[in-house]
Amino acid sequence: MAKPISASKMVEILRAEGLTVHEVRNWRSHNRNTKGPWGPVNGVMIHHTVTSGTDASVNICYNGYSGLPGPLCHGVIDKKGHIHLVGNGRANHAGLGDSDVLRAVVNEAKLPHDNEADTDGNRHFYGFECVNLGDGKDPWPEVQKEAIEKVAAALCRHHGWSERSVIGHKEWRPGKTDPRGFTMDGMRKRIADRLGGKAQPPDPKPTPSKPSKPSYEPFPGSGFFHVGQKSPVITAMGRRLVAEGCGRYEEGPGPEWTEADRLSYQAWQQKLRFKGKDADGIPGKVSWDKLMVPNS
Repeated sequence: MAKPISASKMVEILRAEGLTVHEVRNWRSHNRNTKGPWGPVNGVMIHHTVTSGTDASVNICYNGYSGLPGPLCHGVIDKKGHIHLVGNGRANHAGLGDSDVLRAVVNEAKLPHDNEADTDGNRHFYGFECVNLGDGKDPWPEVQKEAIEKVAAALCRHHGWSERSVIGHKEWRPGKTDPRGFTMDGMRKRIADRLGGKAQPPDPKPTPSKPSKPSYEPFPGSGFFHVGQKSPVITAMGRRLVAEGCGRYEEGPGPEWTEADRLSYQAWQQKLRFKGKDADGIPGKVSWDKLMVPNS
């Protein structure tokens, strides 16, 4: 169980995962909280939209339709792998589902067959709709599947969940088929790999794996950071700055050193209570080591 994250934290962790995020209209206050509780949250649910076209799909998921007001999810994942955030709070996406499935998600155990619809899923799951007709013919571009993987991994990492906290709508509610076109077992394997470990065996009480010791980029020297410098190290640095709440980017971060990188790093130095020339936005060894930039 976990407390739902704020809108700002949602944007932060998704961008830190390397995703392109679009904030749609008044999504930060757009929800169905007057119709029921929101939280505690227990997992992430993946859907397909049964629509085509990004704009039309996003509008439907934001507005809803007759008989089912929006938001119909928290975010829409388009075929380019971009995330369009449309709701923050309770959303009309999961509906009633199987309490045994929820129990398995909470315990991060093997999912049972869904054969009941007795539990409010809108309360317990983040929901992401993926633009796809769901006819078994509409393709799933790799960038879209990678975005699903990243969205789920970002939320799992934040809440301390494993890949077993990610399910498809078809695994929750009898009669549902979404998402159609890839397997949820395959997607969970991808999420587990992104989280840094192998997928757990289908055991109700899996043995936790010992986390591997993280490896970080050594300090490349202050002279490394200059206009025109391009390196994946800079991208990795930017993502860590965003994760620390110091991102000052309008776009990115990217591999080229920019003024936005300098301002973001300056915010990090100031967070560490550095002052004067020690907070000029150019990385030094002490602040760099504290930032713990992962190997790119």
